[in-house]
Amino acid sequence: MAPKTIKMALSNMLADLKKDDLAKFCSQLVDRREEPRVRRNRVEGKSFLEIADVLVSAFTEQGALDVATEILNDIDCQNDAKNLAEDTRELTSKSGSTGTASSSAGAASGNTKADDKHFVDKHKVELIQRVSNTDSILDGLFDHDVIPQEVYDKIRAVPTTQARVRELYCGPLKAGQECKNVFYKLLEQHEKFLVEDLKKKA
Repeated sequence: MAPKTIKMALSNMLADLKKDDLAKFCSQLVDRREEPRVRRNRVEGKSFLEIADVLVSAFTEQGALDVATEILNDIDCQNDAKNLAEDTRELTSKSGSTGTASSSAGAASGNTKADDKHFVDKHKVELIQRVSNTDSILDGLFDHDVIPQEVYDKIRAVPTTQARVRELYCGPLKAGQECKNVFYKLLEQHEKFLVEDLKKKA
């Protein structure tokens, strides 16, 4: 039976890998240099479903498929990459319309159907100027693996809040939709009134 979600398809793919290939897959995943990075302790000794969950939470569903396919091809598991593509063909065609991934992403980012531009992109200038609680936001981004230790330390060393937020836009927030979603959730948590004010303007 075809998997109902991309996460389940990823979990099935990981379960089908030979033990050595699974170890190679996880090693390649944590060794990726592109943001967002995945820490070793998030996949080491974890179940197939937990690793699939890490992939989806770090890269979004479509991004997780792309990353998984890239890694499978790198470790000479082309057949597994092909099977994954076949298993998710129908799921990816739905994700652009009414799939759970797109609806939950919209809810998490403040997007509307009429305007696909992400909240943090739409209000970039005002967020740079008005966000004040950068320490808590940086802690959250680090905890969610959006930024690695060296980037966290570098941005924490920047003297002004405006410059810190600008640094986030120049680096981590360019990595993709999921990073912006995490940033948005942290804004809702630590800058609630600012987010509400910006929503009214939108």
